[in-house]
Amino acid sequence: MWYECKIKYSRIDEDDRTKTFNQPYLFDAMSFTEAEARVNEEMVQYISTEFKITNIKVANFAEICPNENGDRWFKCKLSCITLDEEKGSERRANSYILVQANDVKDAYDVLVASLTDTVSNYEIPSVVESPILDVFPYYDGEEEAPLNEEVPENYSPVQSEDSIATQEPLETEEVE
Repeated sequence: MWYECKIKYSRIDEDDRTKTFNQPYLFDAMSFTEAEARVNEEMVQYISTEFKITNIKVANFAEICPNENGDRWFKCKLSCITLDEEKGSERRANSYILVQANDVKDAYDVLVASLTDTVSNYEIPSVVESPILDVFPYYDGEEEAPLNEEVPENYSPVQSEDSIATQEPLETEEVE
């Protein structure tokens, strides 16, 4: 689940004036408590002064669409269109997708590209820049596990098909 967390902090600008910010970030977490813990864990790396969490709320994004070429986040409204055959009318189910892009047109194009495998009809009625500064997905550490990990002593390697083919067949008893 995604949580929008607002963080308030102060920074001294180039004119030696203290400027206060209250900015939203998006965190992937299982609960409000975990979202708060993740804010404290992550933001200490980016903000050198004290900061305060001023708000945590559940974000209404159905999906996050990162794009390494984008530098801002855009909130895109996606309307999936289905036909109610009994009533003969269209039904629209709206959802919001957060897309990383450089501008509104780029966000639209990134979203359309991510929907190429979609079989249902859809419309994108709005694309607006989001105030969210950054998104912190959840990583459990397994994503970066080394490939040459040592095999524990109590494990034995799986036999390849070649080694199985060269083994002697097992003797079986015939049952009459």
